Amino acid sequence: MSAPNNGLAVTVQDLEKRFGSFLAVNRVTFQVAEGEIFGFLGPNGAGKSTTIRMLCGILAPSGGSGTVAGYDIRTQPEQIKAHIGYMSQKFSLYGDLTVEENIDFYSGIYRIPPERKKERKEWVIEMAGLREHRNSKTAILSGGWKQRLSLGCAILHEPPIIFLDEPTSGVDPISRRQFWDLIYQLSGKGVTVFVTTHYMDEAEYCDRLGLIYRGELIALGTPEALKTQLMHEEVLEVWCDRPQDAMGEIEKLPAVKEVALFGKGLHVVAEDGEAAGKAITNLLGEKGYALLRLEKIVPSMEDVFVSLIEARDRAEMDRREVSR
Repeated sequence: MSAPNNGLAVTVQDLEKRFGSFLAVNRVTFQVAEGEIFGFLGPNGAGKSTTIRMLCGILAPSGGSGTVAGYDIRTQPEQIKAHIGYMSQKFSLYGDLTVEENIDFYSGIYRIPPERKKERKEWVIEMAGLREHRNSKTAILSGGWKQRLSLGCAILHEPPIIFLDEPTSGVDPISRRQFWDLIYQLSGKGVTVFVTTHYMDEAEYCDRLGLIYRGELIALGTPEALKTQLMHEEVLEVWCDRPQDAMGEIEKLPAVKEVALFGKGLHVVAEDGEAAGKAITNLLGEKGYALLRLEKIVPSMEDVFVSLIEARDRAEMDRREVSR
């Protein structure tokens, strides 16, 4: 029997996972509301997949507690599996089966009643845009089609919560956008979506985000809150000719912490945006670069994430110095 979940799809308290002496997930705490699109953002190896596998009942936690759909992740993993959809990083369909045969196979796994199988199969085929390919071997499908078919198979049994682990890794930008349209449709119907990604642009599509780095949750909040409240430095957008060459000059300035190419311009991170702006304007003028535009902007998700990671690394270095 599941515990009352009070409108929460996922609850996690001090969750830990150790592999020998390696701490892969370090006392992570968060909650996900029903119907929310919750993004778990972080670089490869940060602990995203390990966390998601504990929540899906695939991996036993080493410490802490949690519930998914009201079921305990330690004692009720089988009940959790019956109430979720899970799409792993690795493509989990069978390439030598046709589109229809894969759907039939997963219908059996999820024990979909015979009277509903045909209706659910047609829904998946329509959702994935595979009407013309229903009899094609899955191996010949494009990455975008495989991805939508994989999602369809993961939600055949209409679970209230779906876990998507790096679902758009390795597919083209158009397919990624189409996939997110499907996620919005599911969320609009009340499905909770828990998605891991290392794409910063995808983070913007989520209702809330958890930023994970080296197994630790270093920030939690809406994309807007993370961008406006958590980054203490200021970000300037600089448009000038020969931006790549200019970047090498600008990063030498004492007032500048970091410079990165961003589209056709530069993002410059500084403690004092006004002082950095004056220094950049003077420098580019002296060096003969045409300055087209320089303005303070709201930081991108990438700016925020890099800033938080650097702060975390600095704190770690300080701790090591103190302990010597």
